Amino acid sequence: MTGTALTPVLAPMAQAEDGYDLWLRYARVEPSRAGVLAAHANAIVASGSSPTLAIATQELQRGIAGMTGTTPALSATVQQGALLLATPASTPSLPVKTDGLGEEGYAIRTIMMDGKAVTLIAANSDIGLLHGAYHWLRLAQSGEKLDNLDIRSAPKIGLRLLNHWDNLNGTVERGYAGQSIWDWWRLPDWKGPRYSDYARANASIGINGTVLNNVNAKADSLTAPYIAKAAALADVFRPYGIKVYLSVKWTAPMELDGLKTADPLDPAVAAWWKAKADEIYKAIPDFGGFLVKANSEGQPGPQDYNRTHADGANMLAAAVKAHGGIVMWRAFVYAHDNPDDRAKQAYSDFKPLDGKFADNVIVQVKNGAIDFQPREPFHPLFGAMPRTPLMMEFQITKEYLGQSTHLTYLGPLFEEVLDADTYAKGKGSTVAKVIDGSLEGHKLTGIAGVANIGVDRDWSGSIFNQADWYAFGRLAWDTSLSAETIAKEWAEMTFSPDPKVVQPVVRMMMGSREAAVDYMTPLGLAHVMDTGHHYGPGPWVSELARPEWNPVYYHKADATGIGFDRTKTGSNAVSQYAAPLAKLFGSVKITPERDLLWFHHVPWDYRLKSGETLWNGLVHHYEAGVNYVADMQTTWASLKPYVDAERYAQTETFLTIQHREALWWRDASIAYFQSVSQRPLPAGSAAPAHDLNWYKAQKFPYAPGHN
Repeated sequence: MTGTALTPVLAPMAQAEDGYDLWLRYARVEPSRAGVLAAHANAIVASGSSPTLAIATQELQRGIAGMTGTTPALSATVQQGALLLATPASTPSLPVKTDGLGEEGYAIRTIMMDGKAVTLIAANSDIGLLHGAYHWLRLAQSGEKLDNLDIRSAPKIGLRLLNHWDNLNGTVERGYAGQSIWDWWRLPDWKGPRYSDYARANASIGINGTVLNNVNAKADSLTAPYIAKAAALADVFRPYGIKVYLSVKWTAPMELDGLKTADPLDPAVAAWWKAKADEIYKAIPDFGGFLVKANSEGQPGPQDYNRTHADGANMLAAAVKAHGGIVMWRAFVYAHDNPDDRAKQAYSDFKPLDGKFADNVIVQVKNGAIDFQPREPFHPLFGAMPRTPLMMEFQITKEYLGQSTHLTYLGPLFEEVLDADTYAKGKGSTVAKVIDGSLEGHKLTGIAGVANIGVDRDWSGSIFNQADWYAFGRLAWDTSLSAETIAKEWAEMTFSPDPKVVQPVVRMMMGSREAAVDYMTPLGLAHVMDTGHHYGPGPWVSELARPEWNPVYYHKADATGIGFDRTKTGSNAVSQYAAPLAKLFGSVKITPERDLLWFHHVPWDYRLKSGETLWNGLVHHYEAGVNYVADMQTTWASLKPYVDAERYAQTETFLTIQHREALWWRDASIAYFQSVSQRPLPAGSAAPAHDLNWYKAQKFPYAPGHN
């Protein structure tokens, strides 16, 4: 086969782009860069034959052709400037060691072979080669040097999953990018190209599993027709190294086959789940296992039968163990009996069960103890269950962070949580070390992200929301990466490697989440969103049936001050953290101000480190958030000459929406808290645009993403 000339590709700025290609655009590069690429990939030599290896070579051809206009040949012989893909099995004399790379890692090295300079991508499996191919393409797209490469990379976490909260009727809970991409109605027969494109995107960032259905599961997902549909997706994903998993409803044996109970200690219930697991594995031999939401938000579970979460998880674990399957048991629980502090519930339920779970169970814990807030202290369970593998659960979809239209890059949130020190075994016991198993020696490790993916052409509801999917995958593979490094990679591939574009885009991204914290939940406030749809402010909501459903429960603002006292004089939630943190969070004087109102009820006239009162500081934080969005608008306007018209216009419009809604958040919040505090606004701060009753009257019955 010889190189094939392609029809010239128009430069990105000259054609419309709808975002479908994500960070795999492979846009045409300048002639000088094309020459560099040709010199380091003028042919592809692949040892072996498999569907996965074919995908890897085709992806390299696709990428190089897109960037240079010429497709490199597939060759059986080594030549100067070739890209070689090889495993020890296919090439016994492999000149690169693959020890320590596992089944998914890879090495990329510039070597001399038969007197010729070539680039070798080596791995222990074809999946590793695929991951290595995507790494090389990332370097190529980002304008990085391609000579003298010496790279070794292997994932630090074993399970790197997306959790799809997709329903069988095509809707997506907390989905802001349109309907579900799973066309259950046409599956298993019709497997459209979007499924393989989804797999490509995930494989390119190292994601190796997907939970297909909502944790608020329907029993129908376990019926034969739906197992067949899941099997069809598994067939598409398998060559990309991606396994499928299913969320299950606890009462499925009762709903589907008329059992009288779902008691996990009932032999008939255990037998039902064993038979169901056998049925699933017959259709999907590499099925990953089950994800379970139980005894939370009205979902049934083992506690309905006076059994523990461990009783339930272990029964399911026994059903899948012979097949190599796992159970991911969610720790997102809060009880109907209204405990004194919802933030304490998961710890109270799960800490006593440490060491009681089967070895193929991993407990999936949200990053914070409440619910995916713009900022929360890390969940106290991390570091508190040394004998139990814990799996991180992040939310990629932005339920509480502006949903689809706000530019709020989540990389800094993910990094902040992963880098947080639990002090479980002294200083340096980070959350990342808990979930990658290194702190306690666990072999079963995992991280999950609640997906932001839908049928919108741009997949995620906006161009910049794609960065959150990308950042999750990259950090899941390597928790030591910085959010800024990841943002730079994403910007280079999504827009251009030109520093005139990359630098301002990264600056926008890196401060955007903090800006949202400022205009939504400054100084440690949390869960002040309007209820149900969680769209917009609702700090005044106080009349819902359960206390912990109401925002007033979380901020406790009154005439004397604001904030939730979680110290010894309050709920004592600080005691769930290791001693150094309990001391830090227990003192209003040394608690970091970003968490101040999370842990303390503070007088309105309390002096912040800036010297201003808490009330004035609160108002100034709201204003700082609004001003940052205005600055992003100005920065984005300066980039108009460098970004294609379609993606520029979408982002420009969404920033306009974000600025309007940031002002709404600022004004509504100030109007309410001023009505409680009875404090005047700081000098120079504008009064809210409307009175409090106007903000209270706003209703959004059809806000997206809410079932």
